[in-house]
Amino acid sequence: MIYTVTLNPSIDYIVHLPAIELGEVNRIQQDFKLPGGKGINVSRILNELEVENTALGFLGGFTGKYIEDWLEAENSKTHFTHVDEATRINVKIKSGMETEMNGPGPNIEPAVAEEFLKQFDTLDPENDIVVLAGSKPTSLPDDYYQTIIRRLTDKGVPFLIDTTGEELKNALPFHPLLVKPNHHELAELFDTTFETDADILPYGKKLLESGAQYAIISMAAKGAILFTPEGAYHGTVPKGVLKNSVGSGDSMIAGFVGTYMKTHDPLEAFKVSIACGSATAFADDLAKREEIDALVKQVTISQL
Repeated sequence: MIYTVTLNPSIDYIVHLPAIELGEVNRIQQDFKLPGGKGINVSRILNELEVENTALGFLGGFTGKYIEDWLEAENSKTHFTHVDEATRINVKIKSGMETEMNGPGPNIEPAVAEEFLKQFDTLDPENDIVVLAGSKPTSLPDDYYQTIIRRLTDKGVPFLIDTTGEELKNALPFHPLLVKPNHHELAELFDTTFETDADILPYGKKLLESGAQYAIISMAAKGAILFTPEGAYHGTVPKGVLKNSVGSGDSMIAGFVGTYMKTHDPLEAFKVSIACGSATAFADDLAKREEIDALVKQVTISQL
């Protein structure tokens, strides 16, 4: 079973406007209200790939119920921990450049945070994988991700982590199955800049040297690079019209972990990962199975 962890879910309110006039009434042309949160996005794509999974995290209030009802309508398995305060709403404004306004998230009481951790103690290291993705509410301890990771590694349960900065750096010694920073996040992690794609290679290798088993560096329209113990591989991105950058990285995570759990083939997992990320980028919401299947054929992988 794959378990996805979303510590700070949201309703993503996506609005399309021709232009934004500050101080004036702005008329929305089109809007969508979607369940948000990186782990939740991973679960939704895993469902499209017909990979069994369970979504974990904290939900509260009418906004939390909206998310839970949506996932149940998609036949998602969930085991959320309920809190008193309402789950946040994030506003994604699409008007030329994308603008995001993200809420802080609910208060999580220490006793509830501790109770949430206990569910990791029953996982099976032979059959379970945990995906840790996204931000956490400010009320949780700074080392909450590390606490989860230590519980998992103490039992030998494999995990993936999709986060950035110090949290990513602190996770590497625990040997995550996969990390997936984009090229900007990778440069920031190592306090450097990249002039060419070749400049990325030594720093992708550093992720493996620091403990990651595999690493994917996404580079938008330039595709992505997979780093493995056997070498580095470039994957092309299919052609299409960019509609939605929200959830594309999460879709890549889902494509990789879902395929890898079935095949244990990192190159095949990488190929499906790129197809999932691209299909979501070309859609208003997350990708559908038929869209993913159509794009897999267009992805080419070559060793660097």
